[in-house]
Amino acid sequence: MSARTNKARELQVGVTGPVHQIACRNDGLAQSHRIRAAVEASGDLIYSWDLATDRLEWLGAVDSFFGAGEPSCPVGATSDAASPDEVPTCGDRFSGRINPEDLPLRMKALSGHFAGAGPYDCEYRVRSGTGEFQWVHDRGSVEFSTNGTPIRLLGTLRLVTQRKRHQARLEHLANYDELTGHYNKTRLREALDDALARSLRHDRAGAFLVVGVDQLDRVNTAYGHEVGDRVLVQVAQRLDHTVRAIDRIGRIGGDRFGILLSTCTHDEAAAIAERILRGLRDSPIVAAGNRIHITVSIGLVHFPKQSRTSFDVIAKAEGALLKAKSAGRDCVSVYKLSEKQRRTYRASIKIGEQVTQALKDGRLLFEYQPVVDARTREVRFYECLLRMRALDGRLVCAGEFVPVVERLGMVRAIDRCTLEMALGKLEASPGIVLAVNISGLTAADRGWLRALVTRLKERADLASRLIVEITETAALHDIDDTARFVSVVRDLGCQVAIDDFGAGYTTFRHLKALTVDVVKIDGSFVRDIADNAENQLFIRNLLALARAFKLVTVGEGVETEEEARALTQEGVNLLQGYHLGRPNTDLPRTATAFTRRATSAGRATAS
Repeated sequence: MSARTNKARELQVGVTGPVHQIACRNDGLAQSHRIRAAVEASGDLIYSWDLATDRLEWLGAVDSFFGAGEPSCPVGATSDAASPDEVPTCGDRFSGRINPEDLPLRMKALSGHFAGAGPYDCEYRVRSGTGEFQWVHDRGSVEFSTNGTPIRLLGTLRLVTQRKRHQARLEHLANYDELTGHYNKTRLREALDDALARSLRHDRAGAFLVVGVDQLDRVNTAYGHEVGDRVLVQVAQRLDHTVRAIDRIGRIGGDRFGILLSTCTHDEAAAIAERILRGLRDSPIVAAGNRIHITVSIGLVHFPKQSRTSFDVIAKAEGALLKAKSAGRDCVSVYKLSEKQRRTYRASIKIGEQVTQALKDGRLLFEYQPVVDARTREVRFYECLLRMRALDGRLVCAGEFVPVVERLGMVRAIDRCTLEMALGKLEASPGIVLAVNISGLTAADRGWLRALVTRLKERADLASRLIVEITETAALHDIDDTARFVSVVRDLGCQVAIDDFGAGYTTFRHLKALTVDVVKIDGSFVRDIADNAENQLFIRNLLALARAFKLVTVGEGVETEEEARALTQEGVNLLQGYHLGRPNTDLPRTATAFTRRATSAGRATAS
């Protein structure tokens, strides 16, 4: 190689080498600026906390978190502009900004992470430069020295105040009436359940009042609904000032309030009711410049002597309210048991004791009745029919004890037991689809729903083979509660069926709100359908309603081949009844699959 060529190469290296290094440095700086800009644009903070020196360094939108008016301080550098009173530069100063109520939570999360118990991930409140507390989501990972000592925590902070506010609002709406601020019906029912449990445990009497505003519809007609709402708000405020501090008030209907007197004698309950009547009767309500004279009627029931479930207490109190209104309004009606009702109640207690013992002994079991394809007669799924084995070995049908345990407040325990039994059978029989019935009370039981979610959230194989049945009358009792229940159950992957379809006169609006998968036509409309023109017409109308929502239809109570053929000709998808298969304690291992396919309407179809 010539000397001239070597000289040229030396010159080239001498020029391009430094230029290349400068370019790399420039690229690194540009990339650093881009990372910093991206972090600041996200609104998050990245931090490095030296645990040995307690030094805390930040990268990101420091001003958004701490109210600092100067540029933020990147990791590895100090900020000369930002005030140390605004930007915490050590862990101790940052801890001073954390809400004292949240400090133990953060310390527990840090200690657990340092000990290797899991990731560091927690949410807490930090005081901003304006003095207000903001919610942050803190996630990080610790670095250890060679001897296993924590030396540095690297992590991110993200503002989540808006999300927390939204969650708080949703939680508030789930428990409180938006107009009056008192408990809503669901939350008051839960409080009543707790009061009933304490009352039974400690042998303390209580009372429940349903207060109905008399002729509120006339106020709405004369002054408008806005004034009517103001009247309701003022009635609620007066109830607050009338009852005791330990009492609980909830709005259970458009013009009705429920008042829980958790520990109260008969005389004390009567005195409170009279104070409510007098307080509203003697002083008119002023709303939008109008003086409006308002009275209320009250239904009162004592517990636990007269009732032991929240649904029964509320129903009896509302029945007493109707009597008060029939008696001329502006008065109190107390629910009373007749001697016949007392005898029935004593008999119910005896049955309840038998069921309780059967639960302890494991004497509850299923009989399985097949539900078949109307055309091929192949089994699509089995309905689990609850039975109790009596001490003499006899099988007792659910109809003989379930209505009793519902009145006694025991049905939640029964339904939780049946849930576990059904899931156990599904695990043991992978080729089977099962339908399990639950009561209307359980459809509003958050505990049962939590148990279902816990068992099925990671078990799509079981959820896809479980059909949850609720009766139509129970579904229509509180359509909003039922709609929420159905939504959660279907989100898990289960199917939902309405049993006894037609008995409660479901409307188009109801089916639209509930979004179920299957409707089971009540057996009373199936009986003699081949010769009964009225039943034929009724079933055609029900089927038209079901088809509008692309629902699978089941004809229940099929006793004869004539009924089966008539239902098949009308277009019913599935059939169930003694003619097609009697209930049996033995469950086959397999059945023809019954699945929910995706459709344009999101409804069920039989495979």
